[in-house]
Amino acid sequence: MWAAASLLVDCLLGQGFSRLAVLDISAAALEAAISRLGEGAGWVDWVVADVTQFKPQEKYVLWHDRAVFHFLTSAEDRQAYMAVARQAIKPEGNLIIATFALNGPEKCSGLEIVRYSPESLAREVGDDFELVETCDEIHTTPGGGHQNFVYCRFRRKK
Repeated sequence: MWAAASLLVDCLLGQGFSRLAVLDISAAALEAAISRLGEGAGWVDWVVADVTQFKPQEKYVLWHDRAVFHFLTSAEDRQAYMAVARQAIKPEGNLIIATFALNGPEKCSGLEIVRYSPESLAREVGDDFELVETCDEIHTTPGGGHQNFVYCRFRRKK
């Protein structure tokens, strides 16, 4: 799972999940999440790293990325990300990526992004994974704007 600002880790811990890892490039974001979770933070492996350079120490059943992949605007960064994902995800494990949809914004926070359809994201993910399901979401930003996302779940092949 990626991005410490997300409340997903809180929800998963609240439902009894354990052996969670949260990766973020920002140590400050991780510290905020650790502070927010209090004692529950001890159940989480907190990793400060650039996802494209992450060296996984174990294999994961689930990798969840909401709004990171679309910031990888160079083919080299996307290839590095997927190389890490292939190392980190167990065979038959799941990769969930949520990115801006084709009708989503052209930039985010002033930064260039890449928009995807399920098919174009599947091409980026590559043949080591099969596309299992997709869903669309209209995300309401803190400022009240709307952004179109596409969620895609892939399963790692054996």
